[in-house]
Amino acid sequence: MTIGKGYKDRVLSEEEVYALAREAFEREDLDGKRVIVLIPDTTRTAPVPLFFRMFTDLLLPRVGKLDFLIALGTHPVMSWERILQHLGVSAEEWERRYSSVDVYNHRWDDPETLTLLGTIPASEIEEITEGLMRQDVPVALNKLVLDYDVLMIAGPTFPHEVVGFSGGNKYLFPGIAGPDIINFFHWLGAVITNMKIIGTKWNPVRRVVDRAAQFLDMPKLCLSMVTTDEGLHGLYIGTPEEAFSDAADLSAQIHVVYVDHPFDRVLSVCPTMYDDLWTAGKCMYKLEPVVADGGELIIYGPHITEVSYTHGKILDQIGYHVRDYFLKQWDKFKDVPGGVMAHSTHVKGIGTFENGVEKPRINVVLATGIPEERCRRINLGYRDPKTINPEEWKNREDEGILYVPKAGEVLYRLKDSSR
Repeated sequence: MTIGKGYKDRVLSEEEVYALAREAFEREDLDGKRVIVLIPDTTRTAPVPLFFRMFTDLLLPRVGKLDFLIALGTHPVMSWERILQHLGVSAEEWERRYSSVDVYNHRWDDPETLTLLGTIPASEIEEITEGLMRQDVPVALNKLVLDYDVLMIAGPTFPHEVVGFSGGNKYLFPGIAGPDIINFFHWLGAVITNMKIIGTKWNPVRRVVDRAAQFLDMPKLCLSMVTTDEGLHGLYIGTPEEAFSDAADLSAQIHVVYVDHPFDRVLSVCPTMYDDLWTAGKCMYKLEPVVADGGELIIYGPHITEVSYTHGKILDQIGYHVRDYFLKQWDKFKDVPGGVMAHSTHVKGIGTFENGVEKPRINVVLATGIPEERCRRINLGYRDPKTINPEEWKNREDEGILYVPKAGEVLYRLKDSSR
């Protein structure tokens, strides 16, 4: 049973957050234990400084060791200066108050940091995925967590293109996981498609993630947040599965906007917390359902100059395509990491590939710092961001134009459609 509060119309106070955490921690066997906390990186809206202070205030006097691991997935590692900023702590304050605490970056691409916990057999994968896939899936995780007695997860929940909603055991997979399972379930989500899976709490991908988490046999406590720019609307504390479920229910009320009709043109403004297209792709995923057939979605982010700091070379080779472009040429693409292909299809959106002709449902255009030549080469549209004045896009819904000033975390859906 979770401990928690959640509200659509107000945010929690710091006192409420501390009270909920204190109540949850008091019922756990933590005295003298080694505790590691998984936290998000800077690509999620979350009150990380508040939670860092709360963890250290409540747990440092009680536990034997308290450390943090940034659940980067395949995102780039963070510098120490950036970590301090992320935690809301100055270098001087760190040395004075938190020198006993260690903070680690996850390294998905370094085999030395990983350990194989087990394998989900092909027969079980076939059952979990409802026959979509049948293969053995190795479950590798950052071996650092095995040095601790208790694992805690603290992160926000939003609609998500791969697992329906983020949060819960997703902080393990892909948060601190190895490449095999990351690539597997991301491609599974892509085969199902963003349009079908985003905003759906229980689905085959979530079942894979939760099944993989069973291989980590240690006490786990999850603090699932539901946040907006206004603050923390909800906090649920319990097992990763229970806390996630409650948080996803509130997220579905807060992070989903229903509109009456599709839009011919959408200006999706990318916030600065996304610094490459790999993360800014969320500005497409959350809006794809409300773009009209044949319509245009513009990802507007003049600050973005890179496709992907981690996977850019592969994306330059394969480009951005609809799902069936890969499935119907599988021999050509079967060795490409599934996570990279998944990102490609999610940004391009759904469409068809028949007789060698690709027909995406909508046109995705980049108005970023990525040069036109590269946009064309990777099979995406281009527009000079200098030609766009966001002010001119506001309040034009009646003209079939939608302006989204901070895209990426709120899902848009049609009221009268299954999209």
